[in-house]
Amino acid sequence: MTQRFFTPQPIAIKSVAVSARPYWAVAIISLMLMGAMLSGCALPDKPARATMYDFGPGLLATSPPATRQAPLLPLAIDDISTAGGALDNMAVLYRLGYADDQQLRPYSKARWSMPAAQLVRQRLREQLSQRRAVFNARESVALNRSQSAALPLLLRLQLEEFSQLFSTPEASVGLIRLRATLVELTPAGEKLLGQRSVVVQRPAPSADAPGGVRALTAATDAAIEELDQWLQQAPAR
Repeated sequence: MTQRFFTPQPIAIKSVAVSARPYWAVAIISLMLMGAMLSGCALPDKPARATMYDFGPGLLATSPPATRQAPLLPLAIDDISTAGGALDNMAVLYRLGYADDQQLRPYSKARWSMPAAQLVRQRLREQLSQRRAVFNARESVALNRSQSAALPLLLRLQLEEFSQLFSTPEASVGLIRLRATLVELTPAGEKLLGQRSVVVQRPAPSADAPGGVRALTAATDAAIEELDQWLQQAPAR
């Protein structure tokens, strides 16, 4: 009998591919893919900072007066009060007179370097001190009492309006409105010497925040000049 031998048939085995790349190579490839994805997307820009404004260098940049006059009586200036609300911050404000003149609106990218009342007071003291001694209200009282001297006149101011007023989208003015009260300090109390309302407007060179700042600066200087003339006419003691 013939003996048959069994010949085993080859078995097909599926090979499993195992990556020979080290883990750090995989990480680098992932980062490259992520960078390629982000390169097509623009990252948001950082928010732009607001532009800061003030009244400029003032009298220090100008020439001294050609003629000198006798100094006037000393004057004490109290802190300038405001109507509250929008005037208590550093926003550059405007009104649309042709749409809704009762709404104060702030420029989003413009700021004063300090609140409006402080800016006006700083400018006022700088101007008035050219011809007279000017004190803060508290320091003048302490100084003169310690020296048994007569107290200076006291000026109180309220800032009622300080904004850029648009009559049309292209035309606007810088508008300032102040109420001034002048009193004499006596041992018996305060004696009213006078009161005045000052309203000044100056045209803006452009219908934007820089134009409004320039117009308000010019209007403030004109208002201070008007106050100075009024104070020089104060009754002598």
